[in-house]
Amino acid sequence: MLAGIFARHQFRDPELAEAQITVTEVRIGADLRHATAFVSRLGRSDVDALLPALRRATPFLRGQVAHALRLKFAPELAFQPDHALDRAMQIERVLRSPEVARDLDPPTSPALAGEVAARQRGG
Repeated sequence: MLAGIFARHQFRDPELAEAQITVTEVRIGADLRHATAFVSRLGRSDVDALLPALRRATPFLRGQVAHALRLKFAPELAFQPDHALDRAMQIERVLRSPEVARDLDPPTSPALAGEVAARQRGG
């Protein structure tokens, strides 16, 4: 639901009006009164800069959520940056580095291949 609101770009705040925000996860408290939305910006790592604008837009967003869910009480919304994609991309870069790729590649010479196989058999 929040993702749909962000996709429609209905914000008066210029910082949010054109921002491409992705909601990666929402955690809702057991009493349904508190919700934390984890947000990211695909292809960019500056989601932290948008947190103040998201906090300013919280009353609007809360109203939109209340209208869509038709709950007696709309949950208090909090926003947290989700850096998981950034970390995954960093790990991917490390795994593709020549140093790591060299260690992950199977041996190319038959002598080395036989030596590795013998070690794996315990011999």
